[in-house]
Amino acid sequence: MNNFVAASRVARIKISPSTAASARARELKAAGKDIVDMTVGEPDFDTPENVKAAAHAAIDRGETKYTAVNGTPALRKAIIGDFERRLSLQYADNEICVGGGAKQILFLALMASVENDAEVIIPAPYWVSYPDMVIANDGKPVIVECPQEKGFKLTPEALEAAITQKTLWLILNAPSNPTGAAYSRGELEALGEVLLRHPHVFVLSDDIYDQVWFREEPMTTLVAAVPALKDRVLLTNGVSKSYAMTGWRIGYAAGPAPLIAAINKLQSQMSSCPSSVSQAAAAYALSADQSFVRDSVKVYKERRDYACGRLNAIPGISCRVPDGAFYLFPNCAGVIGRKTPEGNPIETDLDFVLYLLDGVGVAALQGAAYGLSPYFRLSIATSMEAIKEACDRIERAVADLR
Repeated sequence: MNNFVAASRVARIKISPSTAASARARELKAAGKDIVDMTVGEPDFDTPENVKAAAHAAIDRGETKYTAVNGTPALRKAIIGDFERRLSLQYADNEICVGGGAKQILFLALMASVENDAEVIIPAPYWVSYPDMVIANDGKPVIVECPQEKGFKLTPEALEAAITQKTLWLILNAPSNPTGAAYSRGELEALGEVLLRHPHVFVLSDDIYDQVWFREEPMTTLVAAVPALKDRVLLTNGVSKSYAMTGWRIGYAAGPAPLIAAINKLQSQMSSCPSSVSQAAAAYALSADQSFVRDSVKVYKERRDYACGRLNAIPGISCRVPDGAFYLFPNCAGVIGRKTPEGNPIETDLDFVLYLLDGVGVAALQGAAYGLSPYFRLSIATSMEAIKEACDRIERAVADLR
Protein backbone atom coordinates (compact mmCIF):
# COMPACT_ATOMS: atom_id res chain seq x y z
CA MET A 1 0.00 0.00 0.00
CA ASN A 2 1.31 3.42 -0.97
CA ASN A 3 0.98 5.90 1.90
CA PHE A 4 2.64 8.83 0.15
CA VAL A 5 0.93 12.17 0.73
CA ALA A 6 2.15 15.16 -1.27
CA ALA A 7 3.24 18.25 0.61
CA SER A 8 0.70 21.04 0.90
CA ARG A 9 2.62 23.18 -1.60
CA VAL A 10 1.96 20.52 -4.23
CA ALA A 11 -1.71 20.20 -3.32
CA ARG A 12 -2.16 23.98 -3.56
CA ILE A 13 -1.16 24.18 -7.20
CA LYS A 14 -2.44 22.65 -10.44
CA ILE A 15 -0.79 21.17 -13.49
CA SER A 16 -0.12 23.82 -16.13
CA PRO A 17 -3.26 24.02 -18.34
CA SER A 18 -1.18 24.62 -21.46
CA THR A 19 0.95 21.55 -20.75
CA ALA A 20 -2.18 19.49 -20.12
CA ALA A 21 -3.84 20.72 -23.33
CA SER A 22 -0.78 19.92 -25.41
CA ALA A 23 -0.62 16.45 -23.88
CA ARG A 24 -4.32 15.89 -24.64
CA ALA A 25 -3.82 16.91 -28.27
CA ARG A 26 -0.89 14.49 -28.59
CA GLU A 27 -2.97 11.68 -27.07
CA LEU A 28 -5.81 12.25 -29.51
CA LYS A 29 -3.40 12.33 -32.45
CA ALA A 30 -1.80 9.09 -31.25
CA ALA A 31 -5.27 7.55 -31.09
CA GLY A 32 -5.77 8.36 -34.76
CA LYS A 33 -7.89 11.50 -34.37
CA ASP A 34 -7.48 14.29 -36.93
CA ILE A 35 -6.34 17.14 -34.68
CA VAL A 36 -4.97 20.56 -35.60
CA ASP A 37 -2.94 21.46 -32.51
CA MET A 38 -2.97 25.21 -31.88
CA THR A 39 -1.82 24.97 -28.24
CA VAL A 40 1.94 24.61 -28.52
CA GLY A 41 3.94 27.59 -27.26
CA GLU A 42 7.19 26.83 -29.06
CA PRO A 43 8.51 27.75 -32.50
CA ASP A 44 7.92 25.23 -35.26
CA PHE A 45 11.30 26.22 -36.72
CA ASP A 46 14.33 24.05 -36.03
CA THR A 47 17.22 25.49 -34.02
CA PRO A 48 19.51 27.33 -36.51
CA GLU A 49 22.21 25.13 -38.04
CA ASN A 50 25.04 27.43 -36.95
CA VAL A 51 23.83 27.25 -33.34
CA LYS A 52 23.72 23.46 -33.48
CA ALA A 53 27.23 23.49 -34.98
CA ALA A 54 28.42 25.61 -32.05
CA ALA A 55 27.08 22.96 -29.67
CA HIS A 56 28.89 20.19 -31.58
CA ALA A 57 32.09 22.23 -31.46
CA ALA A 58 31.75 22.65 -27.69
CA ILE A 59 31.40 18.89 -27.30
CA ASP A 60 34.47 18.33 -29.46
CA ARG A 61 36.42 20.75 -27.25
CA GLY A 62 35.42 18.74 -24.20
CA GLU A 63 33.10 21.39 -22.72
CA THR A 64 30.94 18.72 -21.10
CA LYS A 65 31.71 19.31 -17.42
CA TYR A 66 30.04 21.23 -14.62
CA THR A 67 30.09 24.99 -15.02
CA ALA A 68 29.79 27.79 -12.51
CA VAL A 69 26.34 28.03 -10.92
CA ASN A 70 25.74 31.35 -12.67
CA GLY A 71 26.83 30.06 -16.07
CA THR A 72 30.00 30.10 -18.11
CA PRO A 73 31.95 33.35 -18.47
CA ALA A 74 31.27 33.20 -22.23
CA LEU A 75 27.51 33.02 -21.75
CA ARG A 76 27.43 35.75 -19.13
CA LYS A 77 29.46 37.97 -21.45
CA ALA A 78 27.05 37.24 -24.32
CA ILE A 79 24.04 38.07 -22.15
CA ILE A 80 25.57 41.35 -21.01
CA GLY A 81 26.42 42.18 -24.62
CA ASP A 82 22.91 41.39 -25.83
CA PHE A 83 21.26 43.64 -23.24
CA GLU A 84 23.67 46.47 -24.10
CA ARG A 85 23.31 46.09 -27.88
CA ARG A 86 19.53 45.81 -28.01
CA LEU A 87 18.39 47.84 -25.01
CA SER A 88 21.38 50.07 -24.12
CA LEU A 89 21.43 48.52 -20.65
CA GLN A 90 24.66 47.96 -18.73
CA TYR A 91 24.97 45.11 -16.25
CA ALA A 92 27.93 43.83 -14.25
CA ASP A 93 28.94 40.16 -14.18
CA ASN A 94 27.56 39.70 -10.64
CA GLU A 95 24.17 40.98 -11.82
CA ILE A 96 23.61 38.02 -14.18
CA CYS A 97 22.19 34.58 -13.39
CA VAL A 98 21.62 31.60 -15.68
CA GLY A 99 19.20 28.70 -15.24
CA GLY A 100 17.43 25.81 -16.89
CA GLY A 101 14.99 28.03 -18.78
CA ALA A 102 13.44 31.38 -17.94
CA LYS A 103 10.69 29.51 -16.11
CA GLN A 104 13.20 28.22 -13.58
CA ILE A 105 14.65 31.69 -13.09
CA LEU A 106 11.20 33.12 -12.36
CA PHE A 107 10.46 30.33 -9.88
CA LEU A 108 13.81 30.77 -8.14
CA ALA A 109 13.31 34.54 -7.90
CA LEU A 110 10.01 33.97 -6.13
CA MET A 111 11.50 31.25 -3.93
CA ALA A 112 14.30 33.60 -2.97
CA SER A 113 11.96 36.37 -1.88
CA VAL A 114 8.34 35.38 -1.24
CA GLU A 115 7.03 34.15 2.13
CA ASN A 116 4.28 34.77 4.67
CA ASP A 117 1.56 35.61 2.12
CA ALA A 118 3.58 38.34 0.48
CA GLU A 119 1.48 39.75 -2.35
CA VAL A 120 2.41 39.47 -6.02
CA ILE A 121 0.44 41.57 -8.52
CA ILE A 122 -0.37 39.62 -11.67
CA PRO A 123 -2.13 41.41 -14.54
CA ALA A 124 -4.74 39.22 -16.26
CA PRO A 125 -4.68 37.75 -18.84
CA TYR A 126 -1.54 36.11 -17.48
CA TRP A 127 0.74 33.22 -18.35
CA VAL A 128 -0.86 30.23 -16.66
CA SER A 129 2.14 29.46 -14.43
CA TYR A 130 2.43 32.79 -12.60
CA PRO A 131 -0.28 32.34 -9.95
CA ASP A 132 0.78 28.78 -9.13
CA MET A 133 4.43 29.78 -8.86
CA VAL A 134 3.44 32.40 -6.30
CA ILE A 135 1.21 29.99 -4.37
CA ALA A 136 3.88 27.27 -4.34
CA ASN A 137 6.23 29.75 -2.66
CA ASP A 138 3.76 30.77 0.07
CA GLY A 139 2.73 34.01 -1.57
CA LYS A 140 -0.63 35.49 -2.46
CA PRO A 141 -1.44 36.24 -6.12
CA VAL A 142 -3.27 39.55 -6.56
CA ILE A 143 -5.01 39.30 -9.92
CA VAL A 144 -5.71 42.60 -11.70
CA GLU A 145 -8.00 42.24 -14.71
CA CYS A 146 -6.82 44.14 -17.78
CA PRO A 147 -9.77 44.18 -20.18
CA GLN A 148 -9.60 44.26 -23.95
CA GLU A 149 -10.76 47.88 -24.09
CA LYS A 150 -7.53 48.74 -22.21
CA GLY A 151 -5.50 46.74 -24.72
CA PHE A 152 -5.12 43.87 -22.22
CA LYS A 153 -2.58 46.10 -20.44
CA LEU A 154 -2.09 47.23 -16.86
CA THR A 155 -2.93 50.89 -16.34
CA PRO A 156 -1.23 53.14 -13.77
CA GLU A 157 -4.57 53.56 -11.97
CA ALA A 158 -5.13 49.79 -11.69
CA LEU A 159 -1.56 49.28 -10.49
CA GLU A 160 -1.89 51.99 -7.85
CA ALA A 161 -5.14 50.47 -6.58
CA ALA A 162 -3.58 47.00 -6.27
CA ILE A 163 -0.50 47.97 -4.25
CA THR A 164 -0.59 47.43 -0.48
CA GLN A 165 2.06 47.33 2.23
CA LYS A 166 2.28 43.56 1.61
CA THR A 167 3.01 43.90 -2.10
CA LEU A 168 6.43 42.50 -2.92
CA TRP A 169 6.37 41.96 -6.68
CA LEU A 170 4.64 43.06 -9.84
CA ILE A 171 4.93 40.57 -12.71
CA LEU A 172 5.07 42.33 -16.07
CA ASN A 173 5.09 40.13 -19.20
CA ALA A 174 5.37 41.90 -22.56
CA PRO A 175 4.83 40.97 -25.28
CA SER A 176 2.31 38.91 -23.41
CA ASN A 177 1.40 35.27 -23.40
CA PRO A 178 -1.53 34.92 -24.20
CA THR A 179 -2.48 38.26 -25.80
CA GLY A 180 0.69 39.49 -27.50
CA ALA A 181 0.03 42.92 -25.97
CA ALA A 182 3.04 45.16 -25.37
CA TYR A 183 3.67 48.52 -23.74
CA SER A 184 4.94 51.68 -25.40
CA ARG A 185 7.75 53.62 -23.76
CA GLY A 186 5.21 56.19 -22.58
CA GLU A 187 3.04 53.51 -20.99
CA LEU A 188 6.05 52.03 -19.20
CA GLU A 189 7.06 55.47 -17.96
CA ALA A 190 3.55 55.96 -16.54
CA LEU A 191 3.72 52.62 -14.70
CA GLY A 192 7.19 53.61 -13.52
CA GLU A 193 5.85 56.80 -11.92
CA VAL A 194 3.56 54.66 -9.76
CA LEU A 195 6.32 52.22 -8.85
CA LEU A 196 8.70 55.02 -7.88
CA ARG A 197 6.14 56.10 -5.27
CA HIS A 198 6.21 52.59 -3.77
CA PRO A 199 9.87 51.67 -3.22
CA HIS A 200 9.01 48.32 -1.54
CA VAL A 201 7.64 46.87 -4.80
CA PHE A 202 9.95 44.90 -7.09
CA VAL A 203 9.23 43.94 -10.70
CA LEU A 204 9.61 40.57 -12.40
CA SER A 205 9.94 41.65 -16.03
CA ASP A 206 9.34 38.56 -18.17
CA ASP A 207 10.66 39.55 -21.59
CA ILE A 208 10.93 36.08 -23.11
CA TYR A 209 9.05 37.19 -26.27
CA ASP A 210 10.68 40.59 -26.63
CA GLN A 211 12.35 39.83 -29.96
CA VAL A 212 9.16 38.48 -31.53
CA TRP A 213 8.11 42.07 -32.15
CA PHE A 214 5.72 43.40 -34.84
CA ARG A 215 5.27 47.11 -34.10
CA GLU A 216 7.05 49.93 -35.91
CA GLU A 217 8.05 51.49 -32.61
CA PRO A 218 11.25 49.85 -31.28
CA MET A 219 10.76 47.39 -28.47
CA THR A 220 11.72 48.60 -25.01
CA THR A 221 11.44 47.34 -21.45
CA LEU A 222 10.69 48.85 -18.06
CA VAL A 223 14.34 49.21 -16.99
CA ALA A 224 15.24 51.03 -20.21
CA ALA A 225 12.20 53.31 -19.95
CA VAL A 226 12.62 54.05 -16.23
CA PRO A 227 16.33 53.67 -15.33
CA ALA A 228 15.65 54.71 -11.73
CA LEU A 229 13.96 51.32 -11.22
CA LYS A 230 17.02 49.28 -12.22
CA ASP A 231 17.77 48.12 -8.67
CA ARG A 232 14.20 46.80 -8.31
CA VAL A 233 13.72 44.95 -11.60
CA LEU A 234 14.68 41.39 -12.48
CA LEU A 235 14.90 41.40 -16.28
CA THR A 236 14.25 37.81 -17.36
CA ASN A 237 14.79 36.31 -20.79
CA GLY A 238 16.07 33.22 -22.57
CA VAL A 239 16.86 31.64 -25.92
CA SER A 240 13.79 29.40 -26.18
CA LYS A 241 11.45 31.59 -28.21
CA SER A 242 13.66 33.91 -30.27
CA TYR A 243 16.15 31.24 -31.33
CA ALA A 244 13.87 28.16 -31.43
CA MET A 245 15.83 26.56 -28.58
CA THR A 246 13.03 25.43 -26.26
CA GLY A 247 14.57 22.03 -25.54
CA TRP A 248 18.01 23.43 -24.79
CA ARG A 249 16.64 24.87 -21.52
CA ILE A 250 18.62 28.06 -21.09
CA GLY A 251 17.12 31.10 -19.40
CA TYR A 252 18.79 34.03 -17.74
CA ALA A 253 18.16 37.24 -15.88
CA ALA A 254 19.79 40.52 -14.98
CA GLY A 255 19.01 42.32 -11.76
CA PRO A 256 20.20 43.61 -8.39
CA ALA A 257 23.26 41.72 -7.15
CA PRO A 258 21.75 40.63 -3.78
CA LEU A 259 18.77 39.01 -5.54
CA ILE A 260 21.03 37.39 -8.14
CA ALA A 261 23.20 36.00 -5.33
CA ALA A 262 20.13 34.52 -3.61
CA ILE A 263 18.98 32.89 -6.87
CA ASN A 264 22.46 31.44 -7.43
CA LYS A 265 22.56 30.13 -3.87
CA LEU A 266 19.29 28.26 -4.40
CA GLN A 267 20.43 26.93 -7.76
CA SER A 268 23.63 25.61 -6.17
CA GLN A 269 21.46 23.29 -4.10
CA MET A 270 19.07 22.35 -6.92
CA SER A 271 20.65 21.69 -10.30
CA SER A 272 24.18 23.04 -9.70
CA CYS A 273 24.25 24.50 -13.21
CA PRO A 274 22.53 24.31 -16.60
CA SER A 275 23.87 22.07 -19.36
CA SER A 276 27.37 23.14 -20.41
CA VAL A 277 26.67 22.28 -24.06
CA SER A 278 23.42 24.26 -24.08
CA GLN A 279 25.25 27.22 -22.58
CA ALA A 280 27.81 27.15 -25.38
CA ALA A 281 25.02 27.09 -27.97
CA ALA A 282 23.19 29.96 -26.22
CA ALA A 283 26.34 32.08 -26.00
CA TYR A 284 26.83 31.65 -29.73
CA ALA A 285 23.17 32.39 -30.55
CA LEU A 286 23.24 35.65 -28.60
CA SER A 287 26.52 36.79 -30.14
CA ALA A 288 26.27 35.64 -33.77
CA ASP A 289 24.43 37.07 -36.77
CA GLN A 290 20.78 37.68 -35.86
CA SER A 291 19.21 37.09 -39.28
CA PHE A 292 17.37 33.98 -38.00
CA VAL A 293 15.46 36.13 -35.51
CA ARG A 294 14.55 38.73 -38.13
CA ASP A 295 13.50 36.12 -40.69
CA SER A 296 11.35 34.15 -38.25
CA VAL A 297 9.59 37.31 -37.04
CA LYS A 298 8.62 38.10 -40.65
CA VAL A 299 7.03 34.65 -40.91
CA TYR A 300 5.19 35.06 -37.59
CA LYS A 301 3.86 38.43 -38.75
CA GLU A 302 2.51 36.91 -41.98
CA ARG A 303 0.79 34.21 -39.95
CA ARG A 304 -0.60 36.77 -37.51
CA ASP A 305 -2.04 38.94 -40.26
CA TYR A 306 -3.65 35.99 -42.04
CA ALA A 307 -5.13 34.43 -38.89
CA CYS A 308 -6.46 37.71 -37.49
CA GLY A 309 -8.09 38.51 -40.83
CA ARG A 310 -9.77 35.11 -40.97
CA LEU A 311 -10.94 35.13 -37.35
CA ASN A 312 -12.31 38.67 -37.52
CA ALA A 313 -14.42 37.65 -40.50
CA ILE A 314 -16.21 34.95 -38.46
CA PRO A 315 -19.51 36.22 -36.96
CA GLY A 316 -19.35 35.94 -33.17
CA ILE A 317 -15.52 35.95 -33.04
CA SER A 318 -13.22 38.97 -32.86
CA CYS A 319 -9.46 39.13 -32.41
CA ARG A 320 -7.25 42.02 -31.35
CA VAL A 321 -4.10 42.18 -33.46
CA PRO A 322 -1.13 41.36 -31.17
CA ASP A 323 1.99 43.54 -30.90
CA GLY A 324 4.36 40.60 -30.52
CA ALA A 325 4.83 36.97 -29.41
CA PHE A 326 3.17 34.18 -31.39
CA TYR A 327 -0.29 33.90 -29.87
CA LEU A 328 -3.79 35.13 -30.65
CA PHE A 329 -6.41 35.68 -27.95
CA PRO A 330 -9.76 35.86 -29.79
CA ASN A 331 -12.93 37.00 -28.08
CA CYS A 332 -15.71 34.41 -28.33
CA ALA A 333 -18.45 36.36 -26.50
CA GLY A 334 -20.57 36.19 -29.64
CA VAL A 335 -20.97 32.41 -29.41
CA ILE A 336 -21.76 32.23 -25.70
CA GLY A 337 -25.41 31.25 -25.22
CA ARG A 338 -25.65 29.29 -28.44
CA LYS A 339 -25.91 25.50 -28.80
CA THR A 340 -23.89 22.87 -30.59
CA PRO A 341 -25.50 20.78 -33.38
CA GLU A 342 -26.08 18.12 -30.69
CA GLY A 343 -27.96 20.64 -28.54
CA ASN A 344 -25.27 21.19 -25.91
CA PRO A 345 -25.15 24.78 -24.63
CA ILE A 346 -22.01 26.92 -25.02
CA GLU A 347 -22.03 28.69 -21.66
CA THR A 348 -18.31 29.36 -21.16
CA ASP A 349 -15.11 29.66 -23.17
CA LEU A 350 -14.19 26.19 -21.88
CA ASP A 351 -17.39 24.83 -23.44
CA PHE A 352 -16.41 26.47 -26.72
CA VAL A 353 -12.86 25.10 -26.63
CA LEU A 354 -14.14 21.60 -25.91
CA TYR A 355 -16.61 21.95 -28.78
CA LEU A 356 -13.76 22.92 -31.12
CA LEU A 357 -11.75 19.90 -30.00
CA ASP A 358 -14.53 17.33 -30.11
CA GLY A 359 -16.50 18.81 -32.97
CA VAL A 360 -13.91 19.86 -35.53
CA GLY A 361 -10.57 18.70 -34.12
CA VAL A 362 -9.00 22.06 -33.25
CA ALA A 363 -7.02 22.08 -30.00
CA ALA A 364 -7.06 25.50 -28.30
CA LEU A 365 -6.97 26.81 -24.73
CA GLN A 366 -9.77 28.53 -22.84
CA GLY A 367 -9.36 32.12 -21.74
CA ALA A 368 -10.34 31.20 -18.17
CA ALA A 369 -6.99 29.41 -17.82
CA TYR A 370 -5.34 32.81 -18.37
CA GLY A 371 -7.61 34.66 -15.99
CA LEU A 372 -9.97 36.38 -18.45
CA SER A 373 -13.13 35.17 -20.20
CA PRO A 374 -14.70 34.70 -22.70
CA TYR A 375 -11.62 34.19 -24.87
CA PHE A 376 -9.53 31.37 -26.26
CA ARG A 377 -5.84 31.18 -27.09
CA LEU A 378 -4.36 29.98 -30.37
CA SER A 379 -0.66 29.60 -31.09
CA ILE A 380 0.62 30.68 -34.50
CA ALA A 381 3.99 29.01 -33.87
CA THR A 382 2.92 26.41 -36.41
CA SER A 383 2.74 26.14 -40.19
CA MET A 384 0.58 28.39 -42.35
CA GLU A 385 -1.07 25.21 -43.60
CA ALA A 386 -2.14 24.30 -40.05
CA ILE A 387 -3.32 27.86 -39.39
CA LYS A 388 -5.45 27.87 -42.55
CA GLU A 389 -6.95 24.49 -41.66
CA ALA A 390 -7.68 25.61 -38.10
CA CYS A 391 -9.40 28.79 -39.34
CA ASP A 392 -11.47 26.76 -41.82
CA ARG A 393 -12.58 24.42 -39.05
CA ILE A 394 -13.35 27.19 -36.54
CA GLU A 395 -15.40 28.99 -39.20
CA ARG A 396 -17.33 25.80 -39.91
CA ALA A 397 -17.83 25.07 -36.20
CA VAL A 398 -19.23 28.54 -35.48
CA ALA A 399 -21.54 28.33 -38.52
CA ASP A 400 -22.95 25.05 -37.16
CA LEU A 401 -23.93 26.58 -33.83
CA ARG A 402 -27.62 27.20 -33.27
